[in-house]
Amino acid sequence: MIYNITRSICLLAIFLVMSCQDHIIPTPSAPALTPRILATKLVAPISVETDASGRVFVAEQGTGHNDGSVSEITQDGVRHPIITNIYSVTNTEGDLDAVDHLLVVEGTLYFLNPKGLYKFDLSSYKTGASPIMASSLIPEDIRKFVLAYNFTNDTGESHLYNLTLGPDGALYITDAAANAIIRRSKAGELSVVTEVPGIVNPNPAGPPPGPPFIQAVPTSITHDGRQFLITTLLGFPFPAGRSIIYQMDLSGKLTIYQQTFNSLVDVENDGNGKPLVLEFALFGPMGFTPNTGRLLRANGTSSTVLLDKLNMPTDLKISNSHTAYITSMGDGALLKITF
Repeated sequence: MIYNITRSICLLAIFLVMSCQDHIIPTPSAPALTPRILATKLVAPISVETDASGRVFVAEQGTGHNDGSVSEITQDGVRHPIITNIYSVTNTEGDLDAVDHLLVVEGTLYFLNPKGLYKFDLSSYKTGASPIMASSLIPEDIRKFVLAYNFTNDTGESHLYNLTLGPDGALYITDAAANAIIRRSKAGELSVVTEVPGIVNPNPAGPPPGPPFIQAVPTSITHDGRQFLITTLLGFPFPAGRSIIYQMDLSGKLTIYQQTFNSLVDVENDGNGKPLVLEFALFGPMGFTPNTGRLLRANGTSSTVLLDKLNMPTDLKISNSHTAYITSMGDGALLKITF
C-alpha cells in the first residue's frame, strides 16, 4: 500500500457528539459521549464487520509473517480466532501485503487478500470453535484478472482493498493499486466498472516536493440506495483537504460529491442520506501524524466533525440504530461507540 499503517501508539481521549434516533447518526447537538475500547492488542486491525445477529468480526493484517487473521470479538472484549495464518508479507516499501476488508452477505463472510477473494460460511461457525487455517479455503484469483486488464492509466499493480454489495447482487471491489472498481457478478464473472482518476498536485514544489500528478487511490465503496459512494486516499505528498468522495452509477460514471478531506479510508451511510467518512490521518514532516484521524458527516459542500483525535483509524461499521465500531491501526484496538 502507499501508506505505512504499522505504528502502535497509546490511545488518547476521544469524544463523540451524538443523540439518539432510530437507524441514523443524528446531528451533533447532544452532550458528548466517550467511545469505549472494546478490544486491544490487535495486530494491525484493518477492518470490522457485523452480521445480522450483531456478532462483530475483525481482520488483522499481522506482522508480515503469514500471520493475518479474521476473528470474532465478543462484547467482553475477548478475541476468538476464526481463520488464521492468512497470507501476510512485508513488501519492498516496508508496508504489509495482507488481509484487507471484510463483508458479510447472507451468512457468508468475504475477505480480501493478495491471494484473492475468500469466502467462509458463517452458518458453520460457533463462537469459541477451533479456528481453521486459511490454506483450507480456496480464494478466487481476482488479482490475475486485474493485472491482465489494459487500463487507460495502467499502474501494473493490483491491491484488492475493500468491497460492497451492489443493488444488482454483484460485489463491487476497490483496487487500491490499479485505482479501479472491479465488479464480480453473482456468477463470478469479472469486469472493470471504472477507473478512478487522480488529481493535479496543488503544490508540486512542496514542501515536500511531489509529482505533478497524484493518484487517487479508491479505499472504500458503499451503495446508499441511489448510487455508489467511493472514497479516495490521495498519493504522496498526501495533500490535506483534497481527498474526494465520488458518486458512481451502475454504468461506472463518476461525479465528485465533495473534495475537502484528508486521506479518506471509509464511507458509510448515516441513515439521513448523508455520507459518514473516516479520515486516516494528516501527513506531516515525519509521515502520517498519530491522533489526527476523524469521523465526519459530509453534506456535499462542508462537513461536521463527529469524532476527532482518532489514532490512524482504518474502518467504520454501523451495526444498528445505536452502535458503531471503528478499528484503530495506531492503537491496535477496536472501539465501540454508542449513540
